[in-house]
Amino acid sequence: MKYNWVVYTLLLVLFSQVLTAQENVSGTVLTGDNKKNSMPLEGANVYWMNSQIGTITKEDGSFTIQYDQAYSSLIISFVGFRSDTLKITKPGTITHRLQPSNELDAVEVVKKRDALQKTFFSTQNVVTINSAELLKAACCNLSESFETNPAIDVNFSDALTGTKQIQMLGLTSPYLLITQENIPMVRGASQAYGLTFTPGTWIESIQITKGAGSVINGYESISGQINTELVKPLTDPVLFVNGYANRNGRLELNTHLNQKLSDKWSTGLYLHGNKRDTKVDDNGDGFLDAPLADQINILNRWQYQDAEKGWVSFINLRFLKDEKQVGQTNFDPDTDRFTTNVWGSEIDTKRFDTSIKLGYVFPALPFQSLGFQVAFSNHQQESYFGLNRYDIDHESGYVNFIFNSILGNTQHKFKTGLNASYDGYTENVNQQIFGRSDRSLGSFFEYSYDDLEKVSLTAGIRVDAHNRLGTFITPRFHLRYAPWERASFRTSFGRGRRAANIFAENQQLFATARQIQLLNTNGDVYGFEPEDAWNYGISLLQGFTIAERSGNISIDFYRTTFRNQVVVDWENPLEISFSNLDGKSYANSFQFEFNYTLLRNLDLRTAYKYYEVKTQYQSGLLQKPLLPRHRFFTNLGYVSTPNEKGAQWRFDYTLHTVGSQRLPSTAASPAEFQLPAFSDSYNLMNTQIARVFSRQWELYVGLENITNFTQEDPIVSATDPFGAYFDTSIVFAPIMGRMYYAGFRFTVL
Repeated sequence: MKYNWVVYTLLLVLFSQVLTAQENVSGTVLTGDNKKNSMPLEGANVYWMNSQIGTITKEDGSFTIQYDQAYSSLIISFVGFRSDTLKITKPGTITHRLQPSNELDAVEVVKKRDALQKTFFSTQNVVTINSAELLKAACCNLSESFETNPAIDVNFSDALTGTKQIQMLGLTSPYLLITQENIPMVRGASQAYGLTFTPGTWIESIQITKGAGSVINGYESISGQINTELVKPLTDPVLFVNGYANRNGRLELNTHLNQKLSDKWSTGLYLHGNKRDTKVDDNGDGFLDAPLADQINILNRWQYQDAEKGWVSFINLRFLKDEKQVGQTNFDPDTDRFTTNVWGSEIDTKRFDTSIKLGYVFPALPFQSLGFQVAFSNHQQESYFGLNRYDIDHESGYVNFIFNSILGNTQHKFKTGLNASYDGYTENVNQQIFGRSDRSLGSFFEYSYDDLEKVSLTAGIRVDAHNRLGTFITPRFHLRYAPWERASFRTSFGRGRRAANIFAENQQLFATARQIQLLNTNGDVYGFEPEDAWNYGISLLQGFTIAERSGNISIDFYRTTFRNQVVVDWENPLEISFSNLDGKSYANSFQFEFNYTLLRNLDLRTAYKYYEVKTQYQSGLLQKPLLPRHRFFTNLGYVSTPNEKGAQWRFDYTLHTVGSQRLPSTAASPAEFQLPAFSDSYNLMNTQIARVFSRQWELYVGLENITNFTQEDPIVSATDPFGAYFDTSIVFAPIMGRMYYAGFRFTVL
């Protein structure tokens, strides 16, 4: 009798869940105009008009939203696609296909396509940047894709290479998980220059996640995640050509060639080349302001999809060759390499990547899917900086398997799976060889709940076994609550753990005379313990409408506390030391952002950021050097209404106000090499004007660093580059002055 009651109870629970499911509207959002060329669309917004009830589509394009007789207009939207409004009169299941915005009439493109989108329905604090936002700047590569977005800070890493380094929440890019279509990409050997290896025209969209990320993609994320989605052969134009040239002698050409081979197969060939052979030394210090460079980058991408049977797949093959020469203007590698005649440097990189992504959605169960990812890369860098040599070979493999389904009904969903990774490193640091192999195997489970109105949450946990980091647990949690109309309050916490690649991540140290010191080396990665940190965050996003024009305000605060960190200490001008953390290390980040449509087609985006980032160095608990406490940001963007031929104007203006920064101590240096304790604050302004003549032709011109502000004497001891105090790493402001550029875009749809 007891067992009968158990059976009855289970049947009652299942029956109630069926009844609950019947009061929902479920469905799938796809792209394409028919079954043959459709594919699932992840991250689309689905919500009832004039309500707080909404959700976003999952990886398989599925969604579930509570049905309410008070509402009948269901809106489905996604950046780069036309927003559609569906009339819904009863619960049920639907399938809907969104059309690309380039198929809209001119007025609707301007009205519906947001270049930067913040979602009110995601549990995570995510900002999505699409191709329209990337067009606001020259955006030659991924490192230059964040100039008009306040979530990411962009700085020069040194006074020689022109390489831009990104920061988020006051922490540098090694603490970010940087992925390409959710496969870890910029890490290990590619940490210093890897952001320059993805051309801007290849990027379809970028998702920026602040704080603890998902357990699905691994354990390394500490301050957030940046995921790049590449253009798809099926939806990218048949032919696209982009040419670019600037005052400093940089020439660039991008060509996309896409072909639909059959009902199910499409392929794309993406060619990128850039070259700079003009020597520029505007500040007269005898060193090149920008490197001489030559890069060839080739990507072949295959896309397969059979929406009727539920299959979709991508295959990528890429080869890169990148060469840079920096140093004094009269440096000749053939005669001066590894001599004290003239100071110079060469950085030569070859890289091969391949990846396969396979997904299957169960046709009869659209809420259930399988995903499989496998990737391999080989990265070889040979480089020298004056008399310092640094070579690194990095071979990497990654496998990820994901299963998505529901628990009872679609309000309760889960993802589970396994991933494994391998990294093999061989480094030559001034003839000292460092070699190691890192292997890890991890499993994860992530549960998500959505009441389809006010509350949603995501809770995940993963367990990893690593040959050097040991066996450890990584929890992540995200909660969203809608306290009132058009508001989203979020909170999150999570743990991150990583092995610091101290030389690859700090390559600017080789362009100095500093001596390398490794202290307290009792760990298993260069003698150091793994880095271990917790991130906590809260944020509020509030939408509003004033004078029939929309806007939003967002406020967020994040704190990262390190349980262990490999401390990089620059406070002695004669050395750079690495050691395990002995004391406190934390990063507090506060941001206030205001977005509003001032006039028709004229958008304002402005933000203020405050950072308190302190670490226990050998000389005490100090604010992180070369990081401003205060930053202000303003962007004005205007896009005119296109005429019947698609012609329009685009104007963009960006202002960065960078506050004072603490400089590494030079008190022990001779007087002529001493720097002030803090830098001055400064303003940096950029602008761009584009004329779209038709749907095929577009010309653009731009001006960066309008006020021509540059750092005075960015190289310490530039007249004695082989002396004890030579240092190119203390950079707090632009090296290159006013720079203008021009380019064109040609498209065949």
